[in-house]
Amino acid sequence: MNSVIGLNIVRFIFLLLLQVMICNHINFFGYINPYIYVIFIFLFPIREERLLFLLVSFVLGLMVDLFSDSGGVHAAAAVSLAYVRPILLKNSFGMQYEHQSIKIRNTDIGSLITYISFGVIIHHLVLFSLEIFNVSKILLVLKKTLFSSIFTIILSVLIIILFSRNKK
Repeated sequence: MNSVIGLNIVRFIFLLLLQVMICNHINFFGYINPYIYVIFIFLFPIREERLLFLLVSFVLGLMVDLFSDSGGVHAAAAVSLAYVRPILLKNSFGMQYEHQSIKIRNTDIGSLITYISFGVIIHHLVLFSLEIFNVSKILLVLKKTLFSSIFTIILSVLIIILFSRNKK
């Protein structure tokens, strides 16, 4: 088995278990929840087939939905994030993405934070819009999106830095 495939399988299982066993039980002030399973979507290899990537993202979101009993909102948000990821990569990393030479451990922290931030905000906006699904509660959607995004961005950046930076 290819080491990249093995790494992605381990990452998929680890982030899924971390999400459903720990993060789904964190609920600050009733509306702040971390959704760190999106790290898998951010770190999925760029050179892989796009249809495979969308399918794997759907399965990841569906698994989170099954464990969370959330009716498909995570699957929709995960596929939405996977769909817009090429645009996020191009806007955050520029020429590195054009040459498909992005290595997270070699990128500058500003580009990484930009990439993660926009992706998490898009994911959370879709997630909470579908979860609440009421135009009259748009302020609640925006409040949950903002505060959960801040918490998720901080955790995601810390996890990515801790597990992908070279030890010096």
